[in-house]
Amino acid sequence: MGISDYFKAVSTWSAEEVRKFLKQKNLEEYNLVDVRQPKEFEQGHLPGARLIPLGELAERLNELDPNKPTIAY
Repeated sequence: MGISDYFKAVSTWSAEEVRKFLKQKNLEEYNLVDVRQPKEFEQGHLPGARLIPLGELAERLNELDPNKPTIAY
């Protein structure tokens, strides 16, 4: 599988649209990926987010469920 199998093109969501989506779903229903660096993640991240720095994303795609929507920030 390639990176495009995990991400479908969508319009950019506002913070409010993401909040609404997260409130309507259970954590088990989506992949939430923080693509920042570890120090940024440690300073604060969304509850349930998985840290996969952008530079590692291609090699770590197997950690994500391709059947679930993926939100990356």
